Amino acid sequence: MITSSFSGAVYGVNAFMISIEVSIVNGTGLFMVGLPDSAIKESQHRIESVLKQIQYAMPRQRVIVNLAPADIRKEGASYDLPIALSIIHASEQCNLVYLSDYLIMGELALDGILRPVKGVLPIAIEAHKNAFKGVIVPEKNGPEAGIVHKLEVIAVSHITEAIAFLAAKRTIHPIQVDVRKLFETQVGTYEADFADVQGQENIKRALEIAAAGGHNVIMIGPPGAGKTMLAKRLPSILPAFTLAETLETTKIYSVIGRMDNSCGLLPTRPFRAPHHTISDVALVGGGAFPHPGEISLAHHGVLFLDELPEFKRSVLEVMRQPLEDGKVVIARAKFSVEFPANFMLVASMNPCPCGYYNHPEKKCVCSMISVQRYLNKVSGPLLDRIDLHVEVTPVVFEALTSSKQNEASHLIRERVAKARKIQEKRFQDHIELYTNARMSSTMTKVFCPISNTGQKLLQIAMEKLDLSARAYERILKVARTIADLAGNENISELHLAEAIQYRSLDRAGWGK
Repeated sequence: MITSSFSGAVYGVNAFMISIEVSIVNGTGLFMVGLPDSAIKESQHRIESVLKQIQYAMPRQRVIVNLAPADIRKEGASYDLPIALSIIHASEQCNLVYLSDYLIMGELALDGILRPVKGVLPIAIEAHKNAFKGVIVPEKNGPEAGIVHKLEVIAVSHITEAIAFLAAKRTIHPIQVDVRKLFETQVGTYEADFADVQGQENIKRALEIAAAGGHNVIMIGPPGAGKTMLAKRLPSILPAFTLAETLETTKIYSVIGRMDNSCGLLPTRPFRAPHHTISDVALVGGGAFPHPGEISLAHHGVLFLDELPEFKRSVLEVMRQPLEDGKVVIARAKFSVEFPANFMLVASMNPCPCGYYNHPEKKCVCSMISVQRYLNKVSGPLLDRIDLHVEVTPVVFEALTSSKQNEASHLIRERVAKARKIQEKRFQDHIELYTNARMSSTMTKVFCPISNTGQKLLQIAMEKLDLSARAYERILKVARTIADLAGNENISELHLAEAIQYRSLDRAGWGK
């Protein structure tokens, strides 16, 4: 007898359907074909133990399990449950009448308990696209799959529950998730708040501009000046997640198994801060069977690189294309995978190896050559993609101990959201363009016109401060965002002047 059941596999951040065909013929042994990995091949021992525990038997004939399509490699233990159910049905030990109506996934413990698996959300979405009646998933994966609209999600904790349900001997009510209510109750709750930050008003202003225009930013300052503390609070002033954005980001976390099983959606924009020892593959994604990297985990959020010059040069250089395109393409000989990577880069660095160059009180012990060598660890092409360069100075004692009530993040976020709406209206005819930072050179000329007086101011700044040519467009984009925050349609000389001061590292001779 040949039996078919269905499961799913993840390819990039999307899923496709896998057909599990089981045939029982004369002979002995169990054979798995269709490019299974080691975890799938080892499932026969888990399945045999489980069948014995629940009073069923592994057939004493030749059992052939085919995972189709046969030319795509399958990995992971999520096929345990559908394979076990297919064997039970094919060996006529139980008639599972609804077996082919549901897409099934789950890892089996030796006693039959189901363990959670990765990639449930994209697989559930694929089940809906293929008109399956529903999905059968481990109990802990239920909330994650339940956010897919108009799909029955049957969450089970033990294989016997799945058998009884598919054999029409037990009723299990589908999980009901009100996605919009869940989204509204969870979105926008942050632990860190700008109300806790004493002083550093100029840095808060720079981060507000960065958040409003989606600009990348680098902070340069001595140790203890508050660079990391400020960076951690940046997500709290970004516009609240839209439902489409949170679903897109949640899919990425689902693929690598980073979801909180008690919640089906990511409640806040991600903040990723990898250590400087990270490898190229861990940052951008990849591997033999490609998985998303840190820049994809920061999708629609913030990627924070602390002590930027300490990262390997090769690691920093692989970010150049994703920063420009908002996606990562991992190419292999037989296939290529695309991961979304639309993130804000926030970096911090010391001005020199000892950290005290240009410090108002402490003396720097580094030579000019070592200072320049340290700064040169960050390449020009990478700096070219960072719009705001902010110098951070230590907070004075009076400001640190002040009882002044600081502006809370939600107030800043309101201004940022207002500026984003202006940009959304401006770019409504341009697909996948939402912020000023993503404007091309042509769009910059169209949307960032300046007066003759502004042109002269910019010319003087370029000549007097020895700004590099790459700073020109960045200044215009930042000035456009400053004007949006002010609610002005035109870019004034005041907006340009403020934008010019955020190009510290472009000044010829900075650090000499």
